[in-house]
Amino acid sequence: MRVVFMGTPDFAVPTLEALIEKHEVVGVVTQPDKRKGRGKAMAFSPVKEKALEHEIPVYQPVKVREEAFVQILRELDPEVIVVAAFGQILPESILNMPKYGCINVHASLLPKYRGAAPIQWSIIDGEKETGVTIMYMEKGLDTGDMIDKVVVPIDAKETGESLHDKLAAAGGPLLLEVLEKLEAGTAVRTRQNDEESCYAKMLTKTLGDINWTMSATAIERLIRGLNPWPSAYTFYNGKTLKIWDADVLEEAVPTDAVPGQVLQADKHGFTVAAGEGILKINELQLEGKKRMAADALLRGFTITPGEILGHQE
Repeated sequence: MRVVFMGTPDFAVPTLEALIEKHEVVGVVTQPDKRKGRGKAMAFSPVKEKALEHEIPVYQPVKVREEAFVQILRELDPEVIVVAAFGQILPESILNMPKYGCINVHASLLPKYRGAAPIQWSIIDGEKETGVTIMYMEKGLDTGDMIDKVVVPIDAKETGESLHDKLAAAGGPLLLEVLEKLEAGTAVRTRQNDEESCYAKMLTKTLGDINWTMSATAIERLIRGLNPWPSAYTFYNGKTLKIWDADVLEEAVPTDAVPGQVLQADKHGFTVAAGEGILKINELQLEGKKRMAADALLRGFTITPGEILGHQE
């Protein structure tokens, strides 16, 4: 099948690799190069790097709706356009172009978690499972008819990074099955129930600022969901303290403790009172220092029990 692939970040690369093995990828569309790092050097997207590795033509329109680019797509004459975390909304002039339509590889079990950050929000919200949905694209945001799904369990210590990698790996094989069904005319369209949907809003750095009045369970999920970016953090004596790993202790908070109060901070453990329950911090990173185990940090840095983490008025 003649395929045009549209994608940008790491998540899309395994799907592109699966397509390259089984189909004729006549073009890859990705976001324009961006300046990154301290030197502000121009950096290619992961998808562009993979396409160039396989000598596939790469297109990087600032806006895909521009007529000049739409004409390029017409000349490529794809039978299907596959989209995975591309980063732009497709106009109807593109959606209606391919014989088999435009299909999207989406990292959630639709209709739940439409939007920009479905992987992280499924962890933050305490879901037990998520998955990948292949769907027809339409004008709405992740609202098109579904074709197929694969379920991926969310482990107890799952992070945003580990779940990202699992879902990225699951997308390719599922997509190849769907393309076979499209060619055979056996693909089944299932409409989404909008009432079951929720919006997985874009992640921001401020989302990681821990509100210690939340339950220890909710904070622990936030820490895992925002690992590695933007990361969960708090403040100690005006310095940022990133928290990378923690556990919820099945203990009652002392009656005289307030949310964010350090209960213990020594070689035997680092625990903090939450709005409900106690959080045991296992791995953290003090501003200006490396990421390390809590006991390693506390051997060279003093955090006093009774002090309160977070913003101080």
